[in-house]
Amino acid sequence: MEILKVNNLSKIYKGAVSYEALSKIQLSVNPGEFVGIMGPSGSGKTTLLNLVSTIDSPTSGEVLINGRNPHTLSADQLAVFRRRELGFVFQSFNLLHTLTVKENILLPLALDGVSLKEMNSRIDQLADKLGITTILDKRTYEISGGQAQRTTIARALIHEPKLVLADEPTGNLDSKAARDVMEIMEKRNQEDGTTMMLVTHDPVAASYCNRVVFIKDGQLYNEIHDGDNRAAFYQKIMNVLSLLGGNADEFQTIRI
Repeated sequence: MEILKVNNLSKIYKGAVSYEALSKIQLSVNPGEFVGIMGPSGSGKTTLLNLVSTIDSPTSGEVLINGRNPHTLSADQLAVFRRRELGFVFQSFNLLHTLTVKENILLPLALDGVSLKEMNSRIDQLADKLGITTILDKRTYEISGGQAQRTTIARALIHEPKLVLADEPTGNLDSKAARDVMEIMEKRNQEDGTTMMLVTHDPVAASYCNRVVFIKDGQLYNEIHDGDNRAAFYQKIMNVLSLLGGNADEFQTIRI
């Protein structure tokens, strides 16, 4: 069964002039996939992520995560669903400065009443995989942007969610830190089978995915799959972006 199934999803923002941000989107994400979503500014990619992540509600159509439609849940049920089924990685990290790195990562487990022994076992393994063991006791203002994003990824993975949603996770990072973060996400996807969906305007970040879906004017425009070679996949992504239009400066064109 698909981890994510999006059926005929539309979103209209009402106003003096109504605006259709998404129109009848169909999308499936299978277990263990790493899917990138790309498109020019205003294409609807962030709207799609917001509907899947339950931050926003669709005008019509449905979102099914592991066979359940989170948009039909009560506020309390939705809070539990988000905490257990979804992991979030944002551009702005969204870490709590009053807590240590370790406390930030353990927050989803603490809210769920997981035992201290289980928490410590999980964080030891995950911190080792993400290379952040040495910073666990630091406050978030004492660490670099790359370390902060690794902390965010650890928090998104600690409760072993069905689906990790990442919104421009490399947006605030320099190119080396961005590459490190994408390599970590790729490794967790490949080694742990974590299903991920990434919204990005960075073709380098997108080249770490198995598949990239392009959205234009609220509709699916194209979709491409990776091959044997990441540099070739990056070039395929660049080719679609050049056909897609939008401002040239919207997409970073760093060669890899």
